[in-house]
Amino acid sequence: MLLARRFLIAKVLFPLAIAILVCLPAVAEPSAEGSQPCAEASDIAVLNSPLAPWKGAPLRVVLASEKPLDGELSLIAPDGAVAVKTAERRGGPPYFWILEVASPAAGSWNAKLGSAGACEAVTREIVVRDRQPAAPQAGNAGVWPLRATWNRATENLYSAWIEKLFDAPVEAAPSWPVLHEVLRDRSRNLLFNHLGLREDEKNIVMRPDCADLPYFLRAYFAFKMGLPFGFSKCSRGAGGEGPRCFEWSNSQTFEPARPPRPETASPLPILFRQPAPQSRPAPQKLGLAASFARYLPAVADGVHSGSARTSANDSNTDYYPVALSERTLRPGTIYADPYGHVLMLVKRVPQSGDGAGVFLAVDGQPDGTVARKRFWRGNFLFAQNPALGSPGFKHFRPIVREAGTLKRLSNEEISKSADYGDFSLDQARLGVEDFYDRMEDVMSPEPLDPSRALLEVIAALEEQVKARVTSVENGRKYQIANRGDADMPDGPSIFEAAGAWEDFATPSRDLRLLIAIDVARGFPDRVARRPDRYAMPKDKSAADVKADLENTLASELSTRTFAYTRSDGSAWTLALRDVLERSVALEMAYNVNDCVELRWGAAEGTDEASTCKRRAPAAQRTKMQDYRAWFHERRRPARA
Repeated sequence: MLLARRFLIAKVLFPLAIAILVCLPAVAEPSAEGSQPCAEASDIAVLNSPLAPWKGAPLRVVLASEKPLDGELSLIAPDGAVAVKTAERRGGPPYFWILEVASPAAGSWNAKLGSAGACEAVTREIVVRDRQPAAPQAGNAGVWPLRATWNRATENLYSAWIEKLFDAPVEAAPSWPVLHEVLRDRSRNLLFNHLGLREDEKNIVMRPDCADLPYFLRAYFAFKMGLPFGFSKCSRGAGGEGPRCFEWSNSQTFEPARPPRPETASPLPILFRQPAPQSRPAPQKLGLAASFARYLPAVADGVHSGSARTSANDSNTDYYPVALSERTLRPGTIYADPYGHVLMLVKRVPQSGDGAGVFLAVDGQPDGTVARKRFWRGNFLFAQNPALGSPGFKHFRPIVREAGTLKRLSNEEISKSADYGDFSLDQARLGVEDFYDRMEDVMSPEPLDPSRALLEVIAALEEQVKARVTSVENGRKYQIANRGDADMPDGPSIFEAAGAWEDFATPSRDLRLLIAIDVARGFPDRVARRPDRYAMPKDKSAADVKADLENTLASELSTRTFAYTRSDGSAWTLALRDVLERSVALEMAYNVNDCVELRWGAAEGTDEASTCKRRAPAAQRTKMQDYRAWFHERRRPARA
């Protein structure tokens, strides 16, 4: 009976079976001694890619565990030989292993996680076909067909996929001009061409801003894995109240518009506007990749930073808040900045004898750039103000099928769920200093060496300054394209306008930089305030340590340099010390219509400023002077 069932799966239902098996627990090998696996079966998830393996495509296998199992993952070929193996366990949590075989032989393979201890092995059978099976196709309804459900297994695979996608050494500060450049990199993307449609070679464009980025990544993973996805349309908040959501749609209810006929098409394709009745083409089924590509602009049009700042108590949202802990702050967790920015965690680096623990995150910028940066006060702003909504770390709300339709779990349902159980209002009860103190404790549970901790702060500031070099350079390129002056919005809208101002002006980024400067300057005082948090030398007082840190800070700021490109194309070198000394000038350095020399605070009459040939219009300079107090006081004004 068992053999007959396996034959049916392999010959008749193979593609569907693989899709279902991906999200089921792995099976533990029986043991003569009756030993038990060191983790519950539900803690283990195994993903093979492509969805339907065949000998003409590389075979990737990812095993993810909620618990920190020790062991070696191996892929055993049909002839019984170990084709490849690894003991490298990544992440945490979740913890995961990755293996790949470039040219797998047809037949029955086994993925096996074995342990040198008392744990019995965990195995999974993977059938590799002799020829490529039929790839999944778009259904009659929805953007993509559903094959799996969101649960702890799929969430852990999602986190593993996110971490691998943006992986790089901690000291690196990788960035990409657009998101699709990352996804088209088969060395990073564990789901590259997962569906067997060569879908990642069809030039699907993804250029999200900060609010779109988490949604695009979640939608991409759901599309590849056959999982439900949805998004809300929300307000941005006004009148002293935070954002609220008023409409939710999902991937099963959305119907992508068909393209207009060639004779009625405009030079720039209109992706979602239905053609006039007389020119509407006959119904036709879109391919799965094309259906997904047509869905992304709808997502981008529907979400914004307010989608992440919804009230922590509200269940009618796309995100829900979690506690601050190693278990909850995993790759894929988003951070809602109270002032309108969104970041996504992609890796946790545990504290070690060589340095503090680190959380790494990515964000999208209006110009399309995606960059990785570390958690610190200069990047992750926190404030408690009902008018701004609820900031902090949040997870995507699980979407489940119930009575044939999709729904989101409420906060109460998440709290009671065996797969989740991580809804928390803890962050809503924290003051600003409490929030950052708690994050320090999560990242580095053991006392920190104060000198090493200072170097981490300086490294984060340096990373932020170098990211600004790219942003200002993009503005310079906009200027030399002779597109004229960008329009400057009025009032608080300077922080969230659209068009060239949003793409190339930097008011939000500069406000964060000014806050980062304050953090670096104030670090010696912070150590003196929390001496119990640091491994203070026994022979020195808190005042002595503070003085040493101030000397180290001055030295490091002087020796760490960077270069920017001036208006005439020449390079000019500055030190981090210059940035701190020019903090007052940087309060009015965000206007894309000013020359880059002014945007870096160069003083009039200096050699550095001699190449400046462009100034923002006088009316814009007047407005900037009126708004200067916001930057000087390090506060973002409330939306009108």
